[in-house]
Order: sequence, then structure tokens, then C-alpha cells
Amino acid sequence: QVQLVESGGGLVQAGDSLRLSCAASGGFFSTYAMGWFRQAPGKERQFVAAINRNGDTTNYADSLKGRSTISRDNAKNTVYLQMNSLKPDDTAIYYCAAARSLLYPRGSYAHYDYWGQGTQLTVSS
Repeated sequence: QVQLVESGGGLVQAGDSLRLSCAASGGFFSTYAMGWFRQAPGKERQFVAAINRNGDTTNYADSLKGRSTISRDNAKNTVYLQMNSLKPDDTAIYYCAAARSLLYPRGSYAHYDYWGQGTQLTVSS
């Protein structure tokens, strides 16, 4: 089975930058669209960003456009989420996910087949 492991979360200050990583093993990473989602306490899972299989098409949530960048390195089976100008509202558990049959990087979590365990990001004011 495909396994996804997120890393890079932690406690940061508002205005800081952070890069999250998601390492994949098993399966065929280069054929998967990859996405990032987040979930804060008491809130539903929220789409953050997604990227298609070869990395030339991206999709971002409106609230993160301009300050977040999703990228991937297929040689390393890794997808990244660079986040800048972090805000307390960005505090959440961040999950990465893989979609086997998704050409366009859609934001609906129902399209994704594999999920990581999540990494906690806390942004203090």
C-alpha cells in the first residue's frame, strides 16, 4: 500500500515561513495527483493546495493564494507545501493525500485515495 508521512510542522510565530514535506513510499508516486488539506479543532477538513502528477498544474484555496506554494520532487517521492506569512488561523493539522486517478489537482478530499497521519502546525500571535 501507499504510505504518506508528513513532517515539518511545529510551533511558529505569526509572519514566519514554514515548509511542510510529505514523503511517499509504495505505489507509483509520479502518477498521483497530490494534495494538502488541513483541519482545525471544531472545523471541517479544508482544502489547501494540490498539484498534478508532473507538477505543471497547481490548485490553491483562495485563502492561501499568494503565500503558499505546493511543489513536488518525483525523484524523491516527496511533495512540499511552502507557507509564508503564517497567521494564527493557519493553525491546524496538515495532511497530505494522493489520488490515483486524478489528472487535474482537484480540491475535493473525496478524490484522494491515500492519506498521511498529519503534522501539527501551530502559529502563535
